Amino acid sequence: MPELPEVEITARRLDEALKDVEIESTLAPGLNALKTFDPPLHALDGQTIEGVRRIGKHLVIDVGGDLHVLIHLMSAGRLQLFDKRAGLRDRTSRLLIRLPEDRELRLREFGTKQAAWVKVLRGPDLATEDAVATLGPEAWPDPPADLAALLKSPRPLHTLLRDQRTIAGIGRSWVDEILWQAELSPFKRGNDLTEDEASALRTAIVETLDGAIRHYEEVVHLPIPDKLPLPLQVHRHQGEPCPRCGTTLEAVFYEDYVMSYCPKDQTGGKVLKDRRLSRLLK
Repeated sequence: MPELPEVEITARRLDEALKDVEIESTLAPGLNALKTFDPPLHALDGQTIEGVRRIGKHLVIDVGGDLHVLIHLMSAGRLQLFDKRAGLRDRTSRLLIRLPEDRELRLREFGTKQAAWVKVLRGPDLATEDAVATLGPEAWPDPPADLAALLKSPRPLHTLLRDQRTIAGIGRSWVDEILWQAELSPFKRGNDLTEDEASALRTAIVETLDGAIRHYEEVVHLPIPDKLPLPLQVHRHQGEPCPRCGTTLEAVFYEDYVMSYCPKDQTGGKVLKDRRLSRLLK
């Protein structure tokens, strides 16, 4: 799933390429993706793109006429700029924003779930849109100074940090990296965090996401690839040696995702291999 670093680099590259470009026409082949009807999608036609930016894990295309296109890529969506327009039989297309010189900004989605979505909103409605209004503070570049207070909950850190209502931008991949960097158990409860641990966690959030974005700045250019080169050290590296201590990385498998961690650095040597048969670590 594209998370804060991936969405950030996508917004930066598209902003560089599309600022002040006029929209010729629009089309939504994936009808399920378009979640609004007023203003209509065609209200974008003839308008100028003012910029592309990120809010949490959402992309926002700011358009003249005080309009915004809010996009959530979900797990399998990609927003990419192409030099040639897609055919209408392209089954991956969800939204087509057609530009001069036959170029096209295309929202594509892979797989069968069709969960990615688009909303066209008037200026004042963006901030009050539920998907935006319910977001917690941004995880990057400046997460809340009092992280202990923000995370003061009996829920595990792995769950809290992925909850977009608590803190916005972090998902399954990068939460593993952040907790490993902070040397904290994914099962530790938020209300059990000490001040020192909260400080280490905040530092880990900033440094981990900073490092990912710096990496993408060096290696990601237009055209944005379908699969970004994620610089992950822990997530989905179970069975490999920990990059810091050499201990074999372990994982907990859930129905639709995997959580990876270092037992020596994060859980006091304890290994939880099957969440259904083992007790939660504290």
